[in-house]
Formats: sequence, structure tokens, C-alpha cells
Amino acid sequence: MIYNKTMENFIEIKDLKKQFVTTKGFWGEKKEIVYALNGINFNIKKGETFALVGESGCGKSTAARCILALENITSGEVIFDGINLAKSDRKTLKNLRKRMQIIFQNPYSSLNPRMKIYDILAEPLKINYKLSKEEIQNRILETADMTGVSRDSLSRFPHEFSGGQRQRIGIARAIILKPDFIIADEPVSALDVSIQAQILNLLKDLKKELNLTYLFISHDLSVVKYISDRIGVMYLGELVETATTQELFTNPKHPYTKALLGAVPKIQKDGVPKILLSGDLPSPKNLPEGCKFASRCPYVMEICHTINPDYSVFSETQKAKCHLYTKD
Repeated sequence: MIYNKTMENFIEIKDLKKQFVTTKGFWGEKKEIVYALNGINFNIKKGETFALVGESGCGKSTAARCILALENITSGEVIFDGINLAKSDRKTLKNLRKRMQIIFQNPYSSLNPRMKIYDILAEPLKINYKLSKEEIQNRILETADMTGVSRDSLSRFPHEFSGGQRQRIGIARAIILKPDFIIADEPVSALDVSIQAQILNLLKDLKKELNLTYLFISHDLSVVKYISDRIGVMYLGELVETATTQELFTNPKHPYTKALLGAVPKIQKDGVPKILLSGDLPSPKNLPEGCKFASRCPYVMEICHTINPDYSVFSETQKAKCHLYTKD
């Protein structure tokens, strides 16, 4: 898909913040706040694949859960097809859940081991629709064929399948309600490399066939490059750079993005110097006043320790949060 700025936003994330309150000590007397998301902003166009990348613990999965209204947000807005989820009642959210689904990271723990595959796929249909047994069966068979799940295997249990087959079942469960929007949370990270390409190709085929919109979460930039239209790079609860896939891989702006790209294994040397990060990752319980990346950035300046930078805009689709590009 070629990014088209004139297309209407399907998902809008506005200044999204999420904080978790934790307790310490035997009696839980001390409270601490974990700042998981610190005001992220992005949008996803209809039919687009937007990817979130970053290290473990940067807030990618928390953002996904907030977007699906599985977590209550601290502040900000999540707007799905014009509807503000934070201000929606339970009935509205229940109806919207048919249109929003998730593919989980671990296919070994996301399927109920006590249920047969047929029952796993039938469950969302029984919960959300009043269908006859014949209608449920037809939908299950149609979805199984679409995702490469053998009809003969529908009477088996999850433990009888390999990881790749289980993930196909997870994908089948996600699309069986015919949603508009799917969050794929690290869907191939637990799979063998030989199987990853099959699952990614399946996701691309389903997107085209069913007109799906994806939020794809990953730490693997080679995977993201293959499947995404636009990318958002997250660091410590902030979105430090957003760009089209081509812009990000050919002309990255933020030092953290450059460090991530430099860490991707290459068969041949491309002559681009690698950025080696040093220093410690700040705690999300005690965020620094200035740039969150200052403690590890090789280009750090004095201003970085005191002032959190604004976004510098490089094109209609690319911006980065860095003082290197701030004009005096």
C-alpha cells in the first residue's frame, strides 16, 4: 500500500498516557507509579499496516491493550472509526469488539488447551451472534480454508499442533468475526525463522482479501520492513520517530532509530557506521526531565538533560523527537 495522506484516519491516538500504580513492602505501604505511556500520538489509515517497534518494555503491548480498551487509559483519546472509546458505554464497546481483534505473541499459551479447535473457533461466534449450528460450521470451515487450517484437524486439541499451526489457528480465531482492525502483537517472534515467512505472507494475503487494517507490533525490523506501510519507533513510553517504511530504512533521523537499524544483521557491509549504545536505560518509575534517550545517546548535548525535545518535521510523513534538528 502506498501511503496516502488524503485518506481518512481509521484509528486516531491522541496524547495517550498510561500509568500503573504499584506497591512495595509486605504491607503494601509504599506506592510507586510506572509511566508506561507518556503522551503518544499517531493515526492509522484504513487498509494500512502501521508498525510499532522498540525494545522490550518500551510500551508497545501496553499501547495495544489501551487501543483495544482492555486497559483503562490514564488520559488521552483512542478514536476508532470516529468513536471515542474512552467515552463509550459498555454496550457500544461490546459491539465494537466484533470489529477489533488481536493476534497474540505466544501461540502456545493463547489457545485453551482443554478445547478442541472447532470449539475455539466457534466460541466468538456464539458469544457475539445468534447463528444456527449450520451457519457456525460454514463460517468455521470457510475461515479454516482461508488460514490454511486443515478441516480434518478441527477435532484435535492445541497440544497436537506445531507453533506455526497454532498461530494459524490464532489468526483464524481473530478473523472469524470478520473484523475491520487487527492488532498483531509480535505474531512471529515465537516461531522458527522458516515458519515466520509463511505467517507473514498469510497476514498480507488476508489483509488484501478481507480489507483489513493492521497495527503490527514487533522488535524485529526485518519483519517490520517486509509487512508495514508506516512505522513508529518507541522508546520508554514515547514515540521518538514516525515515518513511512521507505523513509525510515533509507533516511532515519533519530539516533535510537539509527542504533536499531545498525543492530540488524547484514550479509554484506553497507559502509554505514553502527551506533553502539552505552549507559543504562532509565527506569519508567523515575523518568528523566529532559530527553528520555539522553543517558544512552552518542550525540547528547547539555540541553538534552533538561528539556524534552519537540518533534522536528522532515516531510508530511516523517518526524523525529530530537534536539539535533532543533533550530535556534
